[in-house]
Amino acid sequence: MREFSSTSALGKSVPVPDPDRLTHIQFRRFAGCPICHLHLRSFVRRHDEVVAAGIHEVVVFHTSAEELLKHTADLPFTVIGDPHKKLYRQFGVEAGARALLNPRAWWPMVHGIAVSAGKLLRRRGAVPSLNPEGGRYGLPADFLIDQTGTIVACYYGTHSSDQWSVDELLGFAGSVARRPSTAE
Repeated sequence: MREFSSTSALGKSVPVPDPDRLTHIQFRRFAGCPICHLHLRSFVRRHDEVVAAGIHEVVVFHTSAEELLKHTADLPFTVIGDPHKKLYRQFGVEAGARALLNPRAWWPMVHGIAVSAGKLLRRRGAVPSLNPEGGRYGLPADFLIDQTGTIVACYYGTHSSDQWSVDELLGFAGSVARRPSTAE
């Protein structure tokens, strides 16, 4: 069972588990990470579907709340800053050079940098730190937690662009909804 309470970058309390819906916790790298930004945009585009599936989206970065607000203020879901990586340790989320050295991460990295550069040129984004809090080598992880705090699905990424897609998340949520209740 995974239970904790944290504070979002906007200063709101974030209890996990959510008593009314599933919670999807995404562990990302640092605020302004081009790969993370691309991935989160796919969740922004399909946010209504995620909400309709009964999922509370929570994204954790190893960055301070102040720095997060520069990069994530427009996201429609809960964002938590964890600069000391307390939640990362609690969930066993790791870091390593393989985050960027795996060839499967290279195209998303180049694509993410190009998209971020375009936004910066249009003055629609903030420049990420050259020395991000918690380092550059974080690995992504995804957890789907039910209303009792039970982790019903999880995935630990092997490189910086290895995480669940929206379709995968919705599939896991659908399988949880189809499971028979223990009260029956």
